[in-house]
Amino acid sequence: MTAPISPGALAGLKVIDLTRVLGGPYATMILADHGAEVIKIEPPGGDETREWGPPFKDGDASYFLGVNRNKKGLAVDLARPEGRAVVMRLLEGADIVVENFKTGTMEKWGMGYNADLAPRFPGLIHCRVSGFGADGPLGGLPGYDAILQAMTGLMSINGSPETGPLRMGTPVVDLATGLYSVIGIMMALHERARSGLGQYIDMTLHDCGMALLHPQAANYFLNGKRPTPPGNAHPNICPYDKFPTATCEIFIAIGNDIQFRKLAELLDMPGLTTDPRFVSNGERLRHRHALTALLAEAFLHHDGHALTTAMLKYGLPAGPVLGVDEAMTAEHTAHRHMVAELGDFRALDTPIKLSRTPGGARTAPPRFAEHTHSVLHAHGFSTEEIEQLHQAGIIRTTRKSP
Repeated sequence: MTAPISPGALAGLKVIDLTRVLGGPYATMILADHGAEVIKIEPPGGDETREWGPPFKDGDASYFLGVNRNKKGLAVDLARPEGRAVVMRLLEGADIVVENFKTGTMEKWGMGYNADLAPRFPGLIHCRVSGFGADGPLGGLPGYDAILQAMTGLMSINGSPETGPLRMGTPVVDLATGLYSVIGIMMALHERARSGLGQYIDMTLHDCGMALLHPQAANYFLNGKRPTPPGNAHPNICPYDKFPTATCEIFIAIGNDIQFRKLAELLDMPGLTTDPRFVSNGERLRHRHALTALLAEAFLHHDGHALTTAMLKYGLPAGPVLGVDEAMTAEHTAHRHMVAELGDFRALDTPIKLSRTPGGARTAPPRFAEHTHSVLHAHGFSTEEIEQLHQAGIIRTTRKSP
């Protein structure tokens, strides 16, 4: 896919990105995908995900490359007052700052929102990503995706009775926090158009992990029972499960009685619709094991790819269970431009499809401190100032060894 012609729906916005690892960088990448100028400021040793490999490309791990495209990169030592002074100059004219330092760090540095940033930059939106927030029983403690999957109940509803609680294979809490952060930023920008004022956005992995507990939380609030890991089956709907076929595994999701009757018709199993055990979703849930056994036997005689295509065309939710490599090379993936290619850089592209102002991958992720001179010059730093900062170790163009 070539770079989009549109400058993007967020063109003109300036974002100072002080985040690292995943949740924050994922949020700022989304903003950058849609035209915001994102200046990623890394510590002297770099974002640690540059090391989270293999695989590596030119010394940078795929983990870093996957969430940092379209950004400008420089490295500043914020532990030193001179480094913080550099960032305060970069914040002039900025619309948004996103950071995920340990709570209290920005305040200790004289860069807290209420006392320092809001008085100097009244229109600035400050989004903080943290594990648990600043206060409360767990306030100020660090948060990590897998730990929050465990603590919010997400692990307890993943897996099967045989495996017990199981970590989800994708870092869903980090990714959801990035997504919710973007939503919060967009809301704050919309409100700023009326008030002219920025505001502070308090985003936590804890809250975002909790927010993903549907329908399990709703079930618990209604029946008071602890949800258990259902495997591939759905706690509220049947049939909704994975099945083997003659060629591949498939997944079906039959959500109502009309769809169930159409499934029975497509499989030439009319007896399913007259069997009193299966006349409603409630009855199908109560007799889940019997229905699953009947369908499993029927599916074994079908080509899973052909069957799921026929089911989709018949209005029935179904699909083959694909590996990541198969999903990346699928025809519809290409049709939807979901894989970006910029020279030898390949990545997932934006799923947000805007008709007039499309966004997407424009530039590869920055090499460490790649844009130091251009960013600082654009913000009024002279060549002499830049050289002095470099000589003093305030800014770096090579990564500091651990």
